[in-house]
Amino acid sequence: MTRLIQIDPITRLEGHGKISIFLDEEGNVQRAYFQVPEFRGFEKFCEGRPAEDMPQITSRICGVCPTAHHMAATKTLDDLYKVDPPPAAKKIRELVYSTFMVEDHALHFFFLGGPDFVTGPDAPKAKRNILGVLEAVGLEIGKKVIAMRRELRELITEMGGKVIHPVLGLPGGVSKPVSKEVRERFERVAKEAVEFGEFCLKIFDDVVLKNKTYVELITSEAYTHRTYYMGLVDEKNCVNFYDGQIRVVDPDGKEVIKFPVQKYLDVIAEHVEPWSYIKFPYLKQVGWKGFVDGKDSGIYSVAPLARLNAADGMATPKAQKEYERFYETLGGKPVHHTLANHWARLIELLYAAERMLELATDPEITSEKIRTIPNTVPEEGIGVVEAPRGTLIHHYQTDERGVIRKANLIVATQNNAARIAMSVDKAARSFIKYGLWDDGILNQVEMAFRAYDPCHACGTHCLPGEMPLVAEIYNHNGERVATIQKNRAG
Repeated sequence: MTRLIQIDPITRLEGHGKISIFLDEEGNVQRAYFQVPEFRGFEKFCEGRPAEDMPQITSRICGVCPTAHHMAATKTLDDLYKVDPPPAAKKIRELVYSTFMVEDHALHFFFLGGPDFVTGPDAPKAKRNILGVLEAVGLEIGKKVIAMRRELRELITEMGGKVIHPVLGLPGGVSKPVSKEVRERFERVAKEAVEFGEFCLKIFDDVVLKNKTYVELITSEAYTHRTYYMGLVDEKNCVNFYDGQIRVVDPDGKEVIKFPVQKYLDVIAEHVEPWSYIKFPYLKQVGWKGFVDGKDSGIYSVAPLARLNAADGMATPKAQKEYERFYETLGGKPVHHTLANHWARLIELLYAAERMLELATDPEITSEKIRTIPNTVPEEGIGVVEAPRGTLIHHYQTDERGVIRKANLIVATQNNAARIAMSVDKAARSFIKYGLWDDGILNQVEMAFRAYDPCHACGTHCLPGEMPLVAEIYNHNGERVATIQKNRAG
């Protein structure tokens, strides 16, 4: 008889999901499903709205990565109206975006992914959180993390108007210039952010890399998949978050294709499964072969590890040094170990901080020439940025008034969806044997998706916006007296 183990809800991610693990008669895993039970409908209710509203509308998709959607939407408007922003406007956008990347990567490491290593994969549930991390590393380090994130978020607010729903981007430019005083503040905080990036890598080195058990876990076959990798690169094939071409390498690290985002439909197709509301993109030229890895499968990955694998290096010196150490330590390029995403994420944090400092000290950043006014009739626009979680594509088609007829968003978590599903299934098969499992083992299954930092608030959306919330009420004797599910009591 088939037995079922469910992890519902899954934890420490953006959005909602569950894992259903089916066991055979011997208690071994037949199949584990990573299920996203919410319906995605965001593109549909963008229809009929003015295209200029999209940077504000799409930033409402997720409260963790609104800057990514805001910037992708803004760049899509540039393409829609065929307008090239002035150099200063591009630099201001990238400055704010680099600030956001530092802040978001720090969020994941310390609050979402880090507890699995700092407190340990088998630590009690009550310890696997930011409070457990602070207890392990000390309050002083906790204060440093919180202070750094606060300063970064205040800078985003200064330029974006709001940290959650920024209003910085306009078609052809930005809404405000950088003043001398604000530039100086960016420079000061950027210097602190570079030190913070080095500090985070030192913590990772001390806590994870010097722990033989953790290194064996990271490099184990349980968390390894040999897939294609995708990421945005500059003209030198270095990692870039804001601009460039999309580069795809095969499981051996060889370049397969490099293309402008406007060609994405020639490269990417989407597969669907009846057990999840998230789509599964794959490479058209290879084809969909199921949830398998290798060169013959069109499944690919995005996110920090994929970006490092798809690039030839980092564009800043300190990050480049860490990039080289990363591959020397893990046996050369490409690295296929899913949990290595955590290390790659901190290398990217350092790169974003260095890039932030470069832009803050660029004399052109305070130019008053911050917008080129569009003067063409809109029809179709496509834009891309690298969200913290991977490649993010926006695609709008409009009428001659600029009203959205059709919108398509391929978010990072969608790009990763097939590999995430494979990772959860493989981890479950590796750790659950003969019907034996406990909370620590189930957490190691969750670690398989957590490394990608998935955002199902972005990947799927529930209509009409409800959340599968259950509240149970107990009296002073510990007896349950009522259960409330959504708006119904029972």
